Amino acid sequence: MTALHLASATDLPRLLPLVSAFHAEYGLKIDDDHRTQALTPLLEGSPYGAVWIMGPTIAPIGYVIITFGWSVEFGGMEGFVDEIYVRPAVRGRGIATEVLEQLPKVLADSGMRALHMEVDREDEKTQMIYRRQGFKPRDRYMLMTQQM
Repeated sequence: MTALHLASATDLPRLLPLVSAFHAEYGLKIDDDHRTQALTPLLEGSPYGAVWIMGPTIAPIGYVIITFGWSVEFGGMEGFVDEIYVRPAVRGRGIATEVLEQLPKVLADSGMRALHMEVDREDEKTQMIYRRQGFKPRDRYMLMTQQM
């Protein structure tokens, strides 16, 4: 089973290259200063989210970031999988699947009522992975964003 470790500020140097690789893979034009400013509060215990490192903390193989919110519809705290990344060299081994099996159990113990994620509409392979873990599209809804 893939180990999951709640990341802290001391993990930032090992986490930044992974986050940078994820952003590059998805064509996100974000620099390390922006990444550092966005990650630091989460690594320092912000109530708005948390970062987990996959594998050994000394040489992580991936990470997952969950942000927190509140939902009247779901009756309490909800989470959003903001980013999930596994190094390309170790993909295809079920690591993301294991992590997505572990996380809901960990989060439910802290009162989480729902977990959401955004998936590329064209990426059917990734959608199948998430469907197997119990994620379902909400037919009447789509994610809409207003950037500020």
